[in-house]
Amino acid sequence: MPPVESQSLRAPQAIANATPKRWWRELWDAVATLGAFAYWGVAGLLITALSIPLIIMLPCSVAKKLGRGMLHRAFRIFVRYLRATDLVHADLESLDALKQTEGPVIIAPNHTSLWDAVFVISKLPQPICIMKEAILKNPFLGGGARLAGYIPNGSSAGMVKAAADSLHQGGQLLLFPEGTRTRHEARWINPLRGGCALIARKAGVPVRPVFIRSNTRFLEKGWPLWKKPEFPIRLSFELGEPLIPEDGESAHEFTKRLEEIFEQNLSRAHKLRRQVEER
Repeated sequence: MPPVESQSLRAPQAIANATPKRWWRELWDAVATLGAFAYWGVAGLLITALSIPLIIMLPCSVAKKLGRGMLHRAFRIFVRYLRATDLVHADLESLDALKQTEGPVIIAPNHTSLWDAVFVISKLPQPICIMKEAILKNPFLGGGARLAGYIPNGSSAGMVKAAADSLHQGGQLLLFPEGTRTRHEARWINPLRGGCALIARKAGVPVRPVFIRSNTRFLEKGWPLWKKPEFPIRLSFELGEPLIPEDGESAHEFTKRLEEIFEQNLSRAHKLRRQVEER
């Protein structure tokens, strides 16, 4: 007989799979999904086309503010589309507290899916984002990211300095401490990398963990883009308490403390707790 935990984690998915969908819902999901891809195709290219001349024409500070606001609005429209089409039910209410946060802060979510940043940025009007350097060359996302002054993760020393400088100017920095999306075989999260701790220590700012949960592993690392998930997707974003590096605490010690907080929170009983899956 399988363990109790395994039964409880698989039960919701088993029930979903056992419930046949009506043909019109399958058709609606397919059309709405195509609409989502079309939105990003059109919006991404349009933002890139607008960003190139704006980067050249505007002062750097003005360009960054405009670019961050532009991406925030584009992501907010997309999240509303997902809600309106019933593709995604995302509980983002906890993130509203970040709008009232005074002073610089590092926002550090676990990285369950390719679109995690979209949901977080949709709630933050002027975030700074650390992103993969390759995205800056992407025709759909690169132009807007350059205009917004997002920070590439190519050089560790350069990334830490650029992030700390941005935080000293009073910004909110979005950083995924796992460094990449959670791997399929990981129970809760990947081992955290040290960049978040180094930036927090150098800038002297708190870290606010964000605990993301989902009823699917859609768009996790290794998920084929052609593989359709079960709709509607359900997501939960929970804002954690601020975590501040202590006097004498090394970056390694801070990273382990942050990792333990993620594991303690993500492992507790929750309707969207990460399921145990087999390949």
